[in-house]
Amino acid sequence: MMNIFNLNDSGWGRGNPSPPSGQDNNKDNRPQDTHTPPRSKEDAPPDLDQIFNDFSKRLSSVFGGGGRGKSPNQQGGGRRTPEPSPKMFKVGVVTIGVVALGIWLASGFFIVREGQLGVVTHFGKYDRTVSPGFQWHIPAPIEKVQVVDVATVRSFSVGYRENARNKVLPEALMLTEDENIVDVQFDVQYRLKADMGNSGEPSAAADYLFKTVLPDEAVRQAAETAMREIVGKQSMNKILYESRTQAASDVRKLMQSILDRYQTGIEVITVAIQNVQPPEQVQAAFEDAIKAGQDNERQKNEGNAYASKVIPEARGQASRILQDAEGYKAAVVGQAQGAAERFVSIEKEYAQAPAITRERMYITTMEGVFSNASKVMIDTKESNNMMYLPIDKIIEQNSTSVQPHATAPTTTENRLVNPTVNEVNLAPTINNEAVRNSRQALPRTRSTQ
Repeated sequence: MMNIFNLNDSGWGRGNPSPPSGQDNNKDNRPQDTHTPPRSKEDAPPDLDQIFNDFSKRLSSVFGGGGRGKSPNQQGGGRRTPEPSPKMFKVGVVTIGVVALGIWLASGFFIVREGQLGVVTHFGKYDRTVSPGFQWHIPAPIEKVQVVDVATVRSFSVGYRENARNKVLPEALMLTEDENIVDVQFDVQYRLKADMGNSGEPSAAADYLFKTVLPDEAVRQAAETAMREIVGKQSMNKILYESRTQAASDVRKLMQSILDRYQTGIEVITVAIQNVQPPEQVQAAFEDAIKAGQDNERQKNEGNAYASKVIPEARGQASRILQDAEGYKAAVVGQAQGAAERFVSIEKEYAQAPAITRERMYITTMEGVFSNASKVMIDTKESNNMMYLPIDKIIEQNSTSVQPHATAPTTTENRLVNPTVNEVNLAPTINNEAVRNSRQALPRTRSTQ
């Protein structure tokens, strides 16, 4: 094989090729050149023009050029220097170009792994987003591809690093609505959106690469801004004990709104508040306030329990009183209505027979009076003496008179009674006319219990 770039060849660059393979190097087979410089100048540097001509000839022989003559410097059995063929030179150049073009086009193949998206740019401008798989693009420098991981969940902490004791106070200290300072530590998890984008619009991966200079830092700043806004709208006690979960949800929604406004192509997954407490300088005083608040809540709960016990009992008693009142009302109204109806019926009877009705009403009234009175005092017009009627004694006397051979006891009180007592004893048996006469004779009557 021809040695093209053998720098050890002493004749390279002087038009004297190396001896062919298989010949004795000790035998001088080079043709006698009449223009060979003297031996004293044989070790001089080669001529640059001669080096270029020798290189061109050797390159032409590589592409199939054959020797068609001898060089002026060659004679007899010397090696024939091949002359370049234009046709073969063109074929060689085209072959090299085709091979180079194939290698260049083959460099455009690439693989997008699962959970990744490829963003292709055409002369630096966004062109398209490709899905996972074996893909091809026009090789550089026309088109370039950047692979973006959309499956990995990324996270960071605000207010601390690695553990809760390693605090970052400039991030953690926040102001509440009631002008108190709290120490808030929370974690954020996010990832890139996996949407491919609509036709003609950049995808979320392209927004992540081109719309924001530092998208990850933008997420951190958005998280801190959203947390400060949510904490600033709530009181200290509320953020510490009541609405921690709700505050985390509100922060996530506000963060997503901010990131979508800046077109970062990022989706916030979770926001978890790890710790919320007052600053260390006021921790002791705040614990005392917490204990006082707990005592207040305990007493409120006890009061509510007592109220829950007493109020139903009071309501039951009130309901019972109302029912008794309703019953009494119904009884009174019923009695009044009955009395009114009875009066109406009596009035009708009185209109038909006034004298008889009046007499009957008097008898009925006197019967009721005498049945409840035990003593009666009678004052008459004809005499200044007042009559005393011991009705209880008369009743006892009547009850004992029915016994056989029973005699009424004689007492001083009985001897003082007017002889008209015997007539009174017969009063239950007299007729109505006799009663009317006695009523006319005794206009003034007093009864005592």
